[in-house]
Amino acid sequence: MQMHKFFSKKKFDQYFLKDQNIAKKIVNHLSFENYNTVVEVGPGLGILTRYLLTNPYNHVFLIEIDEELIYFLKKNFPISKNQIIHRDFLKWNPEEIRLQNFAIIGNFPYKISSQILFHILRYNQYIPECVGMFQKEVAKRITSHQGNKTYGILSVLVQTFYDVKYLFTVKEKVFFPIPNVQSAVISLKRKNDPIYCNKNMLFQCVKIAFNQRRKKLKNSLQLFNHIPNFYEIPFLNKRAEELSVKEFLQLTKEIEIRK
Repeated sequence: MQMHKFFSKKKFDQYFLKDQNIAKKIVNHLSFENYNTVVEVGPGLGILTRYLLTNPYNHVFLIEIDEELIYFLKKNFPISKNQIIHRDFLKWNPEEIRLQNFAIIGNFPYKISSQILFHILRYNQYIPECVGMFQKEVAKRITSHQGNKTYGILSVLVQTFYDVKYLFTVKEKVFFPIPNVQSAVISLKRKNDPIYCNKNMLFQCVKIAFNQRRKKLKNSLQLFNHIPNFYEIPFLNKRAEELSVKEFLQLTKEIEIRK
């Protein structure tokens, strides 16, 4: 089976990394602190997989949606069939195979990279670390801070649960086919401090606030104006982009207390 057959595939909007040095650099950013299991999302032709398998003490699972790529991976890598999961990652539940402490790594398809992050947040209690390749624009949004135009839903929700670091930019020429955008690798390391607020409520507040980001919060969060002393809640005279991650947490707690 020839590799160039896969290089022309756009079915899943995947751009294949072909630079071995960058692949090794990405894998080397995994810390393996307090875990030895890694789940690779969308391994494609296995350029990251090759380096993940160099340590015999690591447990590696591959989640791939493309049947032809699964055939290629089984044929070219010494990995158990049970460790290759033929699934859409967005529909995958780690509890299905009793995974409870593992890292995520991947060259994520650009069109669903935000959805991948939301899925990671859904199971963040199991995922202490993530190293991933994103479209540069998305990476900038994830790592952005209050006051910036790129600061938004992803920034707040990811930074609530993880310390986020922009690692390095990746040029277009190291992919095939060549994308028309630059890429970037970022790392997420789960915060040690527990989040003392309702997770679903936080997601709801942040999404509503940024979906009407030009409005002050007292107007965008009208869904909650029926609760006692709503207008006494701090920060309501600010807009979403003016609140820090900590202030969003405080805002959520205040709403939760009054409900």
